[in-house]
Amino acid sequence: MRPAEPADVEPIAELRAVVMRPDLERLGRFDEHRVRQRFRDGFAPRHTSVILAGGAFAGSVALRPAADCHWLEHFYLAPDLHGRGLGSAVLRTLLNGTDASGTLVRLNVLRGSPAQRLYARHGFTVETQDPVDVFMLRHPADKP
Repeated sequence: MRPAEPADVEPIAELRAVVMRPDLERLGRFDEHRVRQRFRDGFAPRHTSVILAGGAFAGSVALRPAADCHWLEHFYLAPDLHGRGLGSAVLRTLLNGTDASGTLVRLNVLRGSPAQRLYARHGFTVETQDPVDVFMLRHPADKP
């Protein structure tokens, strides 16, 4: 991983549109422009990392500090890399840091998204949900 730069906004916005399209279409909420613009509007390079695989752009993830937690956001991997353990490796790296600092982590995922299983395997539990989003949280793991 490397820190994101302002120039990363468009590649990440495009990947977001590709990755989220199936779930957004299933939920009747896909909009070609909006899916990219929502990312552009909230992009914070200082809290975002670019994920690399073989030296090439493979995805992104953000860990944004909030008053009582960190928000895990904008976690996107290129579809051809799904199921290969890269997402788990990225999550382990981030969660080792939040565990060390004793920080709660929150996220939201689209209802019915396969990503929810990944988050559950890493200790996230459902906090609340609505017809579109599932809000999950993870308490810091106990230190050995």
